[in-house]
Parts: sequence; C-alpha cells; structure tokens
Amino acid sequence: MLRVVGVVIVLVIFVYALVDVIRTDGNQTRGISKPAWIIVMILLPLLGAILWFIFGRPYGKPTAKPVRRQPTAPDDDPEFLRNLETRRRNQAEEDRLKKLKADHDAKDSETGNKPDDGSGDAKNNSFKPGDAKRSEPDPHDTDELK
Repeated sequence: MLRVVGVVIVLVIFVYALVDVIRTDGNQTRGISKPAWIIVMILLPLLGAILWFIFGRPYGKPTAKPVRRQPTAPDDDPEFLRNLETRRRNQAEEDRLKKLKADHDAKDSETGNKPDDGSGDAKNNSFKPGDAKRSEPDPHDTDELK
C-alpha cells in the first residue's frame, strides 16, 4: 500500500511539473531552454521535476496572462460604440435635412414657384442683372469719394 501511495505522489509531482514547464513562457525559463526542460522531465521524471522547481522555474509569481488588447465583442469596444453613435447622429442629421428639403420642395410646388437655384430668372424679376436705378446713389459706392 505504501508503495502505491509513493508512485501516485511521484506521478502527481511529475505531471504537475510537466504541465508547469509546458505552460511557462519559453523566454522565462531559467537554466536551459524550454524544450530541453521537457526532455529532462520525460527522461528523469522525479529528478527532472525537482530540478525544474529548483533551477528552471521563473522567479516570483507566475506571470499574468497577456492582456487582450482587442475586445472580444463589438459591444465591448468603446471605439466601436463611439463610431456607432457618430454614425447614428450623422444618419439622423441626413434624414432631418432630407425631410426639410422635401418639405421646402413641397411648399414651393404648392405655391407654384420653382425652387430658387440662384440663377436669377429675369422673367420673374422686375430688376434685371446690369440694370441700376440712377435716381438714388448706392450708399456703398466709393467712386464718388475718390
């Protein structure tokens, strides 16, 4: 019975040490390289495990897992949410402008006026480009001051 308990203890130590070697980053192993530690562990199970814990294991606490820089889901990403909010606002503004333009066009068509495109249609205006009233001087005209 004592022999079985001894074998189980050695097996548990060996498996724990082997898993620890495998999970340790290759840059943090001391002594020899990570593949060499795995070979030592397989060839000399108990002695390899003891040597690993004394000479090969990294100093201090086990290192933290690498921090994921990218969120796993889009709703966890603040930049995605910010862009989503910006796109939503831009879409709402575009919809509002389209509605205003449609209302303006509808109002113009009800009154019979064409939308003013800035061309200055001479038929509808009593004032034509190039015409000027000579009866009163232009208050902004600076020719008389010279």
